[in-house]
Amino acid sequence: MQDPIALYYWPTPNGWKISIALEEMALPYEVNLIDISAGDQFAPDFLKIAPNNRMPAIVDPDGPGGTAVSLFESGAILQYLARKTGQFYGETERQRLVVDQWLMWQMGGLGPMAGQAHHFLKYAPDPIPYAKDRYRAEVARLYGVLDRQLAKNEYVAGDRMTIADMAIWPWASLWEGQEQSLEDKPHMARWLDLLWERPGVLAGRSLEASRRGDRSDSRAQQVIFGNHASRE
Repeated sequence: MQDPIALYYWPTPNGWKISIALEEMALPYEVNLIDISAGDQFAPDFLKIAPNNRMPAIVDPDGPGGTAVSLFESGAILQYLARKTGQFYGETERQRLVVDQWLMWQMGGLGPMAGQAHHFLKYAPDPIPYAKDRYRAEVARLYGVLDRQLAKNEYVAGDRMTIADMAIWPWASLWEGQEQSLEDKPHMARWLDLLWERPGVLAGRSLEASRRGDRSDSRAQQVIFGNHASRE
């Protein structure tokens, strides 16, 4: 058995991407908590691994050529783990191109826009109606794109789960906090529930969940914390 991968993590959507991937790929890992509220991401030792002051990051002692490798940026980590294991990336170059498109869609679109929506809707010290409306509307547009894609496919990039799903689902699962509706997005709603039923997704999403102060999404309350209130 290989030595465990060191995961530098905090329970946020970007952190969940990698904890979900490690669980789904059945890779051994050990957790190093990076408490972003305490400023752990600025510690000099962490900056050697993640120079952009952001988690998640990993150190794989069994990297290319059998030597250790460290990686930051969640999309790059997902691609690396998929190549390492030969899982969740498609079997042909055409399949991988579709996965890459949707992975980049998340990295360049949904993640930043949903992150801004969270900030201005929930955390900004002063309410800025223009910013709230702008990011709420852009997230709604992006979820419309996602819903149309899922109308044609069981998973985002086809009939099997891939790293594209692992990248998108953590942010999409927080739709309530982004002040979105699923009433007009039945395919996205189906897909969200489909992934909630996967043991690897649930294990990755549940990792250190008690450390997450905001428990506003009702599905997580129901599944992770044992609250059986309706998700509506």
